[in-house]
Amino acid sequence: MNDNEIKTCKGCGVVLQDQNVLQDGYTTSLENDICQRCFRMKNYGEYQVVVKSNEEYLDILRSVGETKDLVLYITDLLNLEKNIEEIRNIIPNKMILVLNKKDILPKSVKETKLIKYLEDKDIHFEEVIVISVNKNYNIDYLLKRIKYYQTSKKVYVVGHTNAGKSSLINKLIQNYSDNVQELTMSPLPSTTLNTVSIEINDYLTLVDTPGLVDTGSILNYIPAEVVKKISPRKEIKPRTFQLKPNQAIIIEDFIRIDYIEGEKNSFTLFISNDLKVKRLLNASNKDYLKNLNKVTYQVKYDEDLVINGLGFIKIVNKGVIDVYIERQIETFMRKSLI
Repeated sequence: MNDNEIKTCKGCGVVLQDQNVLQDGYTTSLENDICQRCFRMKNYGEYQVVVKSNEEYLDILRSVGETKDLVLYITDLLNLEKNIEEIRNIIPNKMILVLNKKDILPKSVKETKLIKYLEDKDIHFEEVIVISVNKNYNIDYLLKRIKYYQTSKKVYVVGHTNAGKSSLINKLIQNYSDNVQELTMSPLPSTTLNTVSIEINDYLTLVDTPGLVDTGSILNYIPAEVVKKISPRKEIKPRTFQLKPNQAIIIEDFIRIDYIEGEKNSFTLFISNDLKVKRLLNASNKDYLKNLNKVTYQVKYDEDLVINGLGFIKIVNKGVIDVYIERQIETFMRKSLI
């Protein structure tokens, strides 16, 4: 390689350099194909957080929007974005919405209901497809639909961090390609730092883009070792609590939900099985976590309280709840997904 040639990491797309160990893209030798950060993730499971501004990522998405190529928009079913139309508004291209991690939701949840939920939002996609990368579910069908809609050999893959973009690409490589390249995966934000092109076969090259960092996600505000606990790896077993006013639910030390007003109500938690949950029968006598920022919601019938990056809580009846959580972590109400 000559001195003027730029080489990028095959794991995350960052430009490789061997001058500064503290900068992105450091490698011990420019003969290597991946940076030191990706090497340590792949071989030792060591996660290093990289914080980049979303404006850099938005510039990349805008450049995708200047092409005529097909786009796959990958999203995590457990953590559907509040403004799912944000990327659609930036990129006018033909787009397939891919709902990933079907294996995490209970098997009783019908994919037709999930698809209708998104279609009812009246955001234009060529098609909405439910998949599970981990279970290899619907991957064959997705590839057929990519073939049907693609306008050129290139197909871009976009989405927020931790939605499973790199996992999907690795699965497509594994299933349909002789390419030995593998993208770096981790449950932390900003794993992919630049675009990475991967040739799957003669008619398809996937271009992975950096995930938009969701600044309201709990994943940005907890220690790296806790991220694995929050990110479920197997089917969620929903936990239901019957609450009366003046009772509360506490999830680990992340969040407290006080039921303030309403008839007896059902709260069903769709969060990682590894997280500890307890109910307070007399919440007025307990001040635990009440030092956190409080948000009050007027809950309508059949709504979800979404905790960005953690999951959601289905609430059956109308009522009033107080949510105590770190100020930076986003919560919002929506019509029930399930």
